[in-house]
Amino acid sequence: MTRPALSGIFVPNIVPYDAQGKINEAELRRIIRWLGEKGVTGFYPNGSMGEFIRLSYEERKRVVRIVSEEAGGRPILAGAAEPNVDLVLDMCHHCADLGCRAVSITGPYYYKLSQESIEAYFRELAAKSPIDIVVYNIPAFASEISLPVLTRLALDCPRIVGTKDSSRDMPRFLHILHDIKTQRPEFSVLIGWEELLCDAMFMGGDGGTLSSAGVVPEVIMKIHAAARNGDWTTAKHAQFKLLDLFSLMINAPNFPEGFRLGYQLRGFDTGSARFPLSKEEQTRMEDIRSRIACVLAECGFQEAAHACVRSSTHKTDPLREQVEEIVRRVMREI
Repeated sequence: MTRPALSGIFVPNIVPYDAQGKINEAELRRIIRWLGEKGVTGFYPNGSMGEFIRLSYEERKRVVRIVSEEAGGRPILAGAAEPNVDLVLDMCHHCADLGCRAVSITGPYYYKLSQESIEAYFRELAAKSPIDIVVYNIPAFASEISLPVLTRLALDCPRIVGTKDSSRDMPRFLHILHDIKTQRPEFSVLIGWEELLCDAMFMGGDGGTLSSAGVVPEVIMKIHAAARNGDWTTAKHAQFKLLDLFSLMINAPNFPEGFRLGYQLRGFDTGSARFPLSKEEQTRMEDIRSRIACVLAECGFQEAAHACVRSSTHKTDPLREQVEEIVRRVMREI
């Protein structure tokens, strides 16, 4: 029996750490419950936002278990990118046992592999996995999965039920819709870059896994709901207002620290990412934190207002100040 396409907004949550750098389980549970209350579709543990590569294998399994226990019945698309086939399949079994809807698997990382090897890799996983697979294309961090390879996998392997694309390549996204979804309508096509959410939904995408949804789930869900209802004026308006906040978070030093700041300003104790910042970067982060806080406050998230500091003693670019004031004025209408 064919299952319906994965659709909606799956949140790739961060992993909070305590003062000793260990997973802060209580705070992670609080984050997941909060996101559920905000109406997100589902969850995406062990993605790039969750720093899966900096967690031990047992920690990654623990994160999926915690999220599954707090998901409240919402579907889970769990990251299962591991360094070899055996570990990927072990994680697939773990996620299946926990009741996850599917797993997301990147192209192999670190080693540069041919497209033939990448195709063979996914075919073996598709033949042996006990759970549905979403092929995750993120060429910034892992081997790119070419469109011809993805098309063959999608049309030949029933266990591969969708793709998440974080390439920022909108023409590629359109070709996936045209080349695959027209032949296999239940194949899920998710965008992994919030700057393109409205565009992706307009062209027939099924939703997305978007980092900003962990910081401003209200905004992301507003875009998604408006798009699903054909209210493109509202969708486009909210999409443009999201750009400034996303730009600040994604361009902060040491991804995902900018998003971690966003979570903090929404009231969560996240700790620091598992990688150090230089002194210069720490100084920059203080300014970025204030700017993120100002944007959030102007959006109506008043819990961030206390951290919005505009000091007259700091040298500023008048043009930049004018632009930022225009953005803030527009964002008040969100």
